[in-house]
Amino acid sequence: QVQLVESGGGLVQPRGSLRLSCAASGITFRYYDMRWYRQAPGLERELVAAITSAGVSTNYADSVKGRFTISRDNDKKMVYLQMNSLKPEDTAVYYCYAFRNRVGNYWGQGTQVTVSS
Repeated sequence: QVQLVESGGGLVQPRGSLRLSCAASGITFRYYDMRWYRQAPGLERELVAAITSAGVSTNYADSVKGRFTISRDNDKKMVYLQMNSLKPEDTAVYYCYAFRNRVGNYWGQGTQVTVSS
């Protein structure tokens, strides 16, 4: 059974930081590209950050470049999203996503991030 379990969300003040974690099980993690998506109320789910299977290449949405960093630990089967200089518009449910071409893709259940004073 494949599971992606996010953690680390919560309430933070503007300009604060949070680190999200996603623990994977049931997949050969090192073969999967990993992504973080987010969805704010009333809006479509959007891609925030992506990292290739070996961790060599990363990509970010323009709105988070320079503030967020995605990383992974293939030995621990973990992917992380370090979020700095948070803004109220970063408030959303953040989802972990695993993708392997011609094999499958999986979603986590999401973790709420609220940026508010």
